[in-house]
Amino acid sequence: MPRTAVLLLALLAPSLATAAPPEFRAGAYAMDVTPQKFPVSVNGGFSDRKASAAHDPLHARCIVLDDGATKLAIVVVDSCVIPRELIDEAKQLAEKKTGIPATNMLVSATHTHTAPTVAGVFGSEAERDYSKFLTQKIAEGIEQAHKSLVPAKVAWGVGEEPNQVFNRRWKMKPGVKNLDPFGGETDRVKMNPPRASMDLLEPAGPTDPRVTVMSLRTADDKPLALFANYSLHYVGDMPALSADYFGVFADLVGQKLKAGKGFVGVLSNGTSGDVNNINFREAAPKVQPGEQSRVVADAVAAAAVKALDKAEYTRPHLRTVTKEIELGVRKPAPSEVKRAVAILDKARGRELKTAEETYAHETVQMARYPDTFKVPLQVTVIGNATIVAIPCEVFTEIGLSIKKNSSLKTICVVSLANGYFGYLPTPAQHELGGYETWRARSSFLEVEASTKIEKAIFYLIADALLK
Repeated sequence: MPRTAVLLLALLAPSLATAAPPEFRAGAYAMDVTPQKFPVSVNGGFSDRKASAAHDPLHARCIVLDDGATKLAIVVVDSCVIPRELIDEAKQLAEKKTGIPATNMLVSATHTHTAPTVAGVFGSEAERDYSKFLTQKIAEGIEQAHKSLVPAKVAWGVGEEPNQVFNRRWKMKPGVKNLDPFGGETDRVKMNPPRASMDLLEPAGPTDPRVTVMSLRTADDKPLALFANYSLHYVGDMPALSADYFGVFADLVGQKLKAGKGFVGVLSNGTSGDVNNINFREAAPKVQPGEQSRVVADAVAAAAVKALDKAEYTRPHLRTVTKEIELGVRKPAPSEVKRAVAILDKARGRELKTAEETYAHETVQMARYPDTFKVPLQVTVIGNATIVAIPCEVFTEIGLSIKKNSSLKTICVVSLANGYFGYLPTPAQHELGGYETWRARSSFLEVEASTKIEKAIFYLIADALLK
């Protein structure tokens, strides 16, 4: 049979039904990764910030699954972005501790903007001591989850929470000047525009309201862990350091399930590269620090629990496949580097203050980048559901496209997974311009990257279903 026919057959079938394994086991553990030394540099801003304390603990929330033939580990870390090198080292350490193949591990960042810096982006550079600490803690968390394996069962559900997601890229009315930090004014969209402005035309992209949920229960029906996926960037109303609404969700979902001690709630970041929690049509309401994070987390947790109302628990088969694809880098031209150096020369001896200066620094950094990167992609099948892992800040329409073009009933896309390769806009969004497309260490892959990634994911899903 031709390979194309095999692929189509695989994608038309939600799963290749075979007998359930005699025993399915699961374990979960929330490893505290709050830094032990302060102050620390904080990711998530246009200039370096320092944190002298933690508002709430940061965690690497770990789940290990075992169907008797295959073991998997899924980890979601309270971090803004995590470089591939750190994740790969943590996986290797965990493999030595547990025997789980590193290729069977998925490690992602929540994208809280109030976490210690472990990747150089904009004005922040990686905290070396904390990076080593985080590497060890991720591995230890996987080890602890592995040690806690017990007979279990799994169920999947999909709910919706449309009221907490808003596209943050807006098309502006004709005649509105929209400058970029490179001296241009061709952008047709603006990220995070002034709220309730008369200059707003329409959002430049969609949102995804779905809350995809995997529930794990022990064989005697006690809540063990819950993994959820929601396409919301972050909330950002917590003081540094904080797990943002992801951490609040973990606590609230356990309460709603009346789970006991040891239960682990996990919320992964979906395709939210262009989506946040701000309704730009309205003026900003007055809220207390942390108030909005709790509102959002409560709504998403309620949707997650509701999604499980009619869920059927099974003992699933596990499959996972990984692939690296080579993608080009949008490197600056010599004239652009020359301009950037001139801007930095004027700012020599002081901190960078303007967007123009910040992006000049990024341009110089980008000139040193290789011409291509090998980008890891991963597809994990758990029963009749699939987790797609992409190491970027993925635009929502890409996630919607992956879900639409797959016949799988339940599928979620985890962003910032297994590394960090910046924003992933579509080619059409690149044409519109805007912050997420501006060349920097936060956005550097070739314009056609999303198209190539989607195509590779299509084949990976087929391969996973055929395993």
